[in-house]
Amino acid sequence: MPTIDLDQLTRHRAQTFHLPPAPRISTPEAALDWVNQRGFVYFWPITGVDLPSLWTAVAGERAVADAHDDPGHVTWGWKDSALDKRQWYYAKILRRKATMISLEIAPYFYALSDNYGSPEEDHIIAYQAGRLTVEAKQIYEAILDKGPLHTLDLRREARLTSKGSDSVFNRALEVLQAGFKILPVGVAEAGAWRYAFIYDLTARHYPDLPDKARAIGESDARQKLLELFFASVGAAQLRDVTRLFGWGNELTVRALKRLVNGDQVTGGAIWPEKAGEWYTLLSLIGQGP
Repeated sequence: MPTIDLDQLTRHRAQTFHLPPAPRISTPEAALDWVNQRGFVYFWPITGVDLPSLWTAVAGERAVADAHDDPGHVTWGWKDSALDKRQWYYAKILRRKATMISLEIAPYFYALSDNYGSPEEDHIIAYQAGRLTVEAKQIYEAILDKGPLHTLDLRREARLTSKGSDSVFNRALEVLQAGFKILPVGVAEAGAWRYAFIYDLTARHYPDLPDKARAIGESDARQKLLELFFASVGAAQLRDVTRLFGWGNELTVRALKRLVNGDQVTGGAIWPEKAGEWYTLLSLIGQGP
């Protein structure tokens, strides 16, 4: 069985994750270039998930600091100042965690969502099919009717202001974001912390996104995202891919088989000292003694 060359993998991830000896990202312009190059990244590193993050590329391979004055938190300002500039797609997407997606790649994600190009009806179809809760439907319809709303106003308009509705409201926001129905588009000085996201409909903020996605088949979308994923991480197991993208085991296996039939990734590889079989870039396979 082919064996992953761990030295090559380490060098590969140093480049794609912006780890030493690669220079750290130090400007918002460089951050945008990097997101466009990678296709999609996390904003913060997520425990148990191998994927580049802006925090790590800026601050190094360390835990996100609690101190608000940590130099790494310059990323927070970059992210917030970019929300209304349409320079990348930012929302809680992969595993419902903060994800930054290149605008070139966003249509591939959107093509895999349950949106069909009608913002006035898509949420109703999803609700009737049991994919949206009544709370998520109320949030969506509040933004649909009233326009962009910050979190406090959104809770009032959606009739979810009781303390007992905190978790229900936050979970509904995550579901709507992961489904490419809403996204944060700005920050308002509201609430006790004078900080609240402003949310709008995805199809209203990026009106050309549905049309761009319509021309992309689901199989092609999955293959494109997998190509970018392996270009970033180098190697992963089936369970890693399934958990990250949430496609289900059958669809993920099918997508990986199609990828392996290409000329960049192979399956059945061994990671020394780790159990199981791995999918990996062919360029990372050791040449043997």
